[in-house]
This record gives sequence, structure tokens and C-alpha cells, in this order.
Amino acid sequence: MRGTRVEIRTAALAHNAGRARRLAGDAELFAMVKANGYGHGLLTAAQAMAPAVEGFGVAVMEEAVALRDSGIAGPILVAEGFFDADELEHARRRSLEVVVHSLWQVQLLLAKPAPTRIWLKLNTGMNRLGLRPEWALQAAEQLAAAGMKPLGIMSHFACADDATDSVSEKQLLLAAEVAQRLQLPLSTANSAALIRYPHARGQRVRPGIMLYGSSPFDWQSASELDLQVSHRFSARLIAINEIQPGESVGYGATWTAARAGRVGVVAVGYGDGYPRHAPSGTPVAVNGQPTILVGRVSMDMLTIDLNGIDAQVGDEVELWGDAVAVDAVAKACGTISYELFCQITARPARIVV
Repeated sequence: MRGTRVEIRTAALAHNAGRARRLAGDAELFAMVKANGYGHGLLTAAQAMAPAVEGFGVAVMEEAVALRDSGIAGPILVAEGFFDADELEHARRRSLEVVVHSLWQVQLLLAKPAPTRIWLKLNTGMNRLGLRPEWALQAAEQLAAAGMKPLGIMSHFACADDATDSVSEKQLLLAAEVAQRLQLPLSTANSAALIRYPHARGQRVRPGIMLYGSSPFDWQSASELDLQVSHRFSARLIAINEIQPGESVGYGATWTAARAGRVGVVAVGYGDGYPRHAPSGTPVAVNGQPTILVGRVSMDMLTIDLNGIDAQVGDEVELWGDAVAVDAVAKACGTISYELFCQITARPARIVV
């Protein structure tokens, strides 16, 4: 066996959901399990977190239907709402909560009024999805008149994870004003806001990345936030090469040895979901011993520095997990842990423990 694997830890998922539950206080906790549970498995993540949460959030209708058809009976929020009349009917039949973020969705609802579980989304400054406050007030009135009073008002923070954030407070005040005028519950807090801004909890919180053992902040680690590793990616050494000073490694000869030493070849690459753009110096660990990536990542393999490392063919190399924080890999790659989790392909073996 090649030995490239992703280990999913359900106890860690449950722990992290419990951590979010304590932070949420009296607010409803909806765990975001979109994008296949951030790469952990949609149903695996939902079942592990279920005891701690009131509901689940997904991005699209297909994810919500998959949860319902797998036996998840509680509330499910579809963050991008419905894309057409057929999806709206799916939502109504399955008692799904849909986010209404655009006027064309309002028109679809009014064209065929029927009981629908609606959250109105406000654009409070992120300028992605959401109704302008004045449009939301008008839409809420029209929907209520047609027998479809919204369940609540929601928005999304653009900068809650930024150390110099000066935007979130303005967004919160605007969303809270609309919710108060309509006398409806408010939902704004993602992982960063749930941890950082207790006053932003509202009546429902929607954490994502913290549930999967990753910090939303670049100045505070997951362990400092009492979050546990839920996703461990590893592979095996399949060759060890002696290399001389001046010799290069991999496609493009992007890394050249400054001294004689050993380079290990690891059975993992971008065909498995490891980022091709990971630069030399990206952290890895061999049998728990820290070392670094050298040379360019290829489709099926990558190469690592074995100088000073006690290693032999067949030994385990951790790409991220216990010895190597996923956030450290993400930082080295100029990305975020969300992308690393979500881009793992079907090729590595998935082990749920």
C-alpha cells in the first residue's frame, strides 16, 4: 500500500463543537459543514458535532438534501439559498432554512407564496451577497404580507479575523439596527467573531473553521484556543537519495543543495491535494522530527530534507496534523487552512477514528 492517508478524528470534532457551544452562551449554535465538512466528510462532521449544536449550515441545496437523506432531522440552513423555483420547492418540502440575499429570490417567493423558512441576508459592507438595508426592510414587509415572515436577519463579517479590524463593529451596528426595526433574531458571528466579539453573538452563531481545529487568527494558535487537531495528513518515504553540493532537486531545479546530504522522496503530491505552490522551507515532520520541503511539489511526490533526521524508506511523513500545525503549512504556502482541508483529492485513504 502506498500509505498516503487522511485521518479524521471525530472526538476532536466533538471537542471543538463543545468549545464553540461554551462560547455561544445562550445563542443557537449552527455548525458550518459546507464543502464536505471542510474536507472532513459532510455526514462524519455533522454526526460528530450533533450533540453540541442546534443545527447545521451548508452552502448549497445538494449538501442540505444529502444531510436530510442521511437522517439529519434538525434545522439546516442553506447559506446561498435557492437558485431556482425547483430548489425552492426542495427547501419547502424538506423544511430547510434558506438565506434570501437577492431581490430575484424575493420575487420567486412572492410568485408562489407558501410556508418557507427564510433568513434575510444583509449587505453590511462586505459587498458579496446580501440585500441593502432599505431593500431588506421592504422585502421583509412584502414577504410577511404574503404569509412568509422571515425567521431572522443575518450578515457576514469581512474582517473579524484581522488584527487591525475596524470594520466589524460598523457591520454589526447596521445589522442590529435592521433586526431591531423588524423585531427579528440576528445572526452575524463566524468563528473569529464568536471568539473575539462576545457582543456579536446575537441569537444564532455560525462558526466554521474553529470546529475543524484551525485558528481563525494568525496571532493565536489553535492549541491556545483549546482546539484539537481533527485532520491529519500523512504519507510514506519511498526513496532516500544522497546529494552533493551544487546538485538540484525536482522540476525546474528550484532548490540546490548547499552541502552534501540526504533528500527523501515522499509518496504525496498535488494529485493528492498537497499544494503545488508550497515553497521550499514548508514544514513537514518525519516520525515526529521536524524538517522541511525542498524542491518543487510534483503530481505524485515531493522531496524533503533528511539532514540530521533518523529516517528510512517506509517511515511516516506528516504533512500536517500533530507535529506540524496546518496553520503553519498554510502560512508557508500563502493560503489558509480552509483551502488545504478542502482540496484533498479522493486518492488518499480516508480513515475515520
